[in-house]
Order: sequence, then C-alpha cells, then structure tokens
Amino acid sequence: MPAITPMLWFDDQAEEAARFYTSVFPNSEITSVSHYGEAGPGRAGTVLTVSFTLDGQPLTALNGGPQFRFTEAVSFVIDCADQKEVDFYWDTLSEGGEESQCGWVKDRFGLWWQVVPNELPRLLGDPDPGRSQRAMKAMLGMKKLDVSAMRAAADVV
Repeated sequence: MPAITPMLWFDDQAEEAARFYTSVFPNSEITSVSHYGEAGPGRAGTVLTVSFTLDGQPLTALNGGPQFRFTEAVSFVIDCADQKEVDFYWDTLSEGGEESQCGWVKDRFGLWWQVVPNELPRLLGDPDPGRSQRAMKAMLGMKKLDVSAMRAAADVV
C-alpha cells in the first residue's frame, strides 16, 4: 500500500510552522528540510519543503508562495482525552489565530484544527435521541468545547 502524506502549502512559513507544530504535539520531529536551488522557482537557498511528523503522522510543508490559502474545507482533528487536553490544544493553536464554533480553530498560519474531546461522539451518538440532541444544541453554541457543559445539557430532563 502506498504511503499517503498530507502536503501543506504555505507562502513562506513552512519551516516556522513545522517548528511550531512539532513543539505542540508529543513524539514529533522535523525529519528533513530541502531548499530551492538555482533553478527556482523560489529564491536559491530558501526553504522549499519541510518533512515532519506529528505524533507519528508524517506531513510535508511546502513554501509554494501566496497563490493558495487554507480553508475550513480541510482540517485536522485532534482527539483529546479530556478537558485538560482540549484546553491546552485550543489555547496553544488559537494564539495569534482565530476561534470558530464547535471546536474549530484556525492557527496563526491559517491551518484549521478541530479540537474534540473523546466524549463528544458518545454524547452525540447517545441512543436516547433527547440526550444526543441536547448535547448537539449545547455544542453548537460553543467555540471551545466544554465537556462538562455538554454532559450537563445532555442530562437535563
């Protein structure tokens, strides 16, 4: 089976972004950096690509220029064990970025993340449709997801 590696297109911040991401996630590292040569199209000696892993997931960042930007159409989901993890990743990734609703946050490089507690699928998939709908309604009113508030909303009778 061929390897599939997400390629992230940056204007000129690929190395800065990779350094940031590898500092945020455990078991992460930059594995290689390549540079533009005389043939271009970038300025010779500047960073072309950065290969890195985030907790074992390989990714490549490309300094491709300003032609393309990230959108919400592609995002990375962070499955968080508890509220403490939600708070850490939300606070870290939203710094200099933009908070959105339902656990979505854009980091300072423009990349979108979904910071999701592991309990969310259980709440939304509850066999009691009243509980799941109350949890959904609570989630839709949040930016950073609050597990306790969603659980409390689900339990309201």
